[in-house]
Amino acid sequence: MSTRIANSTTGRDIDPYKRLEALGIRLPDAPPPIANFVTHVQEGNVLYLSGQGPLGTDGTLCKGKVGTTVSVEEAYGHARLTGINLLAVMHQALGDLNRVKRIVKLLGMVNAEPDFGEHPRVINGCSDLFIEVFGQTGHHARSAIGVGSLPNNISVEIEAIVALHE
Repeated sequence: MSTRIANSTTGRDIDPYKRLEALGIRLPDAPPPIANFVTHVQEGNVLYLSGQGPLGTDGTLCKGKVGTTVSVEEAYGHARLTGINLLAVMHQALGDLNRVKRIVKLLGMVNAEPDFGEHPRVINGCSDLFIEVFGQTGHHARSAIGVGSLPNNISVEIEAIVALHE
């Protein structure tokens, strides 16, 4: 029997799979790690997710430097795609997204030019998705930073910390 995530604002239950279906999102297979690390570690009731990037279901990476070759709007979409990949890792790790008690924190890294300053708008692509999927429990603490480069020249990378129901 799966549990539901209680939305503390409305008191309604939210099934993340029904929300994904309503959004027209089908979870892909979880992307494999690109180096010598694992995609997630569970310690007690906390799931730590390694950084994921904007990998399409066709295997294409969204690449480029935000502010020059990638617009803020495109990068927002890349962050949303990265969020979908994080959800896929959560599903693989937990077997059921209904085990998610709360999205605790995201760290969003944006491959950006030195003068770029709209990192929060970019990472909102992932944050907005998590709120759409999990409701109130999708709200989280977050850092959004600019970096000079990311692996494979991807435009964004995001890692997450997730609290779990017992």
